[in-house]
Amino acid sequence: MKKTVIVLIALLISADLITAQTNYTPVNAESKVHFTIKNFGIKTGGDFTGIKGNIKFSAANCTASLFDVTVDASTIDTDNESRDEHLRQAEYFDVERYKTIQFVSTKVVLSTVPNRYYVYGNITIKGVTKPVEFGFGAVQKNGGYLFDGEFKIDRRDFGVGGSSVSMSDKLTVSLSVFAN
Repeated sequence: MKKTVIVLIALLISADLITAQTNYTPVNAESKVHFTIKNFGIKTGGDFTGIKGNIKFSAANCTASLFDVTVDASTIDTDNESRDEHLRQAEYFDVERYKTIQFVSTKVVLSTVPNRYYVYGNITIKGVTKPVEFGFGAVQKNGGYLFDGEFKIDRRDFGVGGSSVSMSDKLTVSLSVFAN
C-alpha cells in the first residue's frame, strides 16, 4: 500500500512537470520584429524594437501556452529618419496616442511539423484589434526559446496609411523573438 501511494505521488509530480508551462520574458536586444510592404511597387520595410511582455510556453503542453507581447510603436526604423518621423504621425502609427502595438494569443496548437506550432490571437494597432493566426517555430536556446514566425495583415484594417494608393494594403510581419 505504501509503495502504491509513493508511485502515485511520483506520477502526479511527473505529470505536473510535463504539463507545466514556463514563464519567459522577451529579450529586446536578441529579438527582431520586421515588416515589409510595397510602396510604389518597390518592396520596403522596417523594424520595431522595445519588445516587452510575458510568454508562457510549454512544448509538451502547448495548449496551456500564452503570448502577450508589445513593441514600442515609436521605435519604427526604416533606415530613413525622415520617413520614420512621417510614419510616427497620426495618419500612420499615431505614436503620441498609441504607444504600443500588442499581440495576445487566444490559442496555441501543435503543428504536424516538429518544433512548429500554430497560434491564434489578436493584434492591436492604433486601438483597433483584429484576429491573426500563423505558424511559428520554437527552438530551445540558452535556457529560453527562440520563437520565429510570419503573418500578413491589411494596414487599412488598422487605419494605417490613410487612403494612400502608392502603398500596398497588405504587409508581412516577420518575427524572431528570443525569450528567457
